[in-house]
Amino acid sequence: MEWRRYAEQMAQLARDLVAQDSVQATLDAVSAAAVELVEGCDAAGILTVSKGRAVTLAVCGEFVEESDRLQGELGEGPCFDAARRVDGERLFRIADMTRPQPSWPRYSRAARDLGIGSMTGVLLYTDEQDFGALNLYSRRPGAFGKDIESAGWLLASHAAVALSTARTVDQLEHALETRHAIGEAMGILMERHQLSEAEAFGVLRRISQNHNLKLRDVARRVRAQASGQV
Repeated sequence: MEWRRYAEQMAQLARDLVAQDSVQATLDAVSAAAVELVEGCDAAGILTVSKGRAVTLAVCGEFVEESDRLQGELGEGPCFDAARRVDGERLFRIADMTRPQPSWPRYSRAARDLGIGSMTGVLLYTDEQDFGALNLYSRRPGAFGKDIESAGWLLASHAAVALSTARTVDQLEHALETRHAIGEAMGILMERHQLSEAEAFGVLRRISQNHNLKLRDVARRVRAQASGQV
């Protein structure tokens, strides 16, 4: 691998990731970059597991979603093993998926049927039973050597930072949108019913509690009704 060229590509990728305007766009860009930048990589994806449920967040190439589904359904596979390790090792590599894998026999058989020859991956984060991982796949055995592992690790490091930043920005934007919606709804109630700010907020909160709705959803309904949309 030409490390100077790879470093230049990684620098450009970092700039591209920062320029993405949503969490999903960031995840998609990371998966596409893995296939483009890592030699021998035929497919890549980002898998997250929350409360035992596997969710594919991004895909580039074939058999990624089915591989994720199988790991979640069977509760076994390299991602699960990596997340459960206590030694802090966050990277895994299966050099030859065509050979038996005693640690997860059911998943490895299914992976061979999918045409996966080798696989490597890096954990992006772990949180108790929840985790996220960037997974790289090749159709041929032995595609990912030590140098390719290093490349995947560098890519995942950028991905983890970008994902964390994107999630934080998304959460902040969501919080601001929610606050704005509640403020508008309170203004509508104050004007229509001659309520104080505290009284208007109390109305929204009671509706939220009585109807088991989130406060932002109550606010949106009030705004929609005021505009004649419902």
